[in-house]
Amino acid sequence: MKLILPRLPGLNEYISAERSNKHAAAGMKRQCEREIRLCIRAQWKGKVRFRRPVAMRYLWVEKNKRRDKDNIAFAKKFIQDSLVKEKVIQNDGWKEIDSWSDEFLVDAQHPRVEVEIKEINTCR
Repeated sequence: MKLILPRLPGLNEYISAERSNKHAAAGMKRQCEREIRLCIRAQWKGKVRFRRPVAMRYLWVEKNKRRDKDNIAFAKKFIQDSLVKEKVIQNDGWKEIDSWSDEFLVDAQHPRVEVEIKEINTCR
């Protein structure tokens, strides 16, 4: 299953919010999760639920190369917490998320985040 999200704040933006006001970072996380949850509802309409462990593929599409990749991928926290809150995955712990990968591209016209989630075979 694929989920397409808007460009999300990075770690540097989150740290800056944290330092500016004790409530700003929490507000930023809440706002990001609200937007992500709306995208989940609009695109998957409550029909996507994973009961087995998943592998996740993140495609981070930026408008330019200004932000460092580790800074960009920090938003994974907001995405995974939102998936739990929408009951797409049961939790975001070791048992539920087996692995993830990150890929990065530049598209000045259409920055976004694409998240692909697949159940995996747990017989190893």
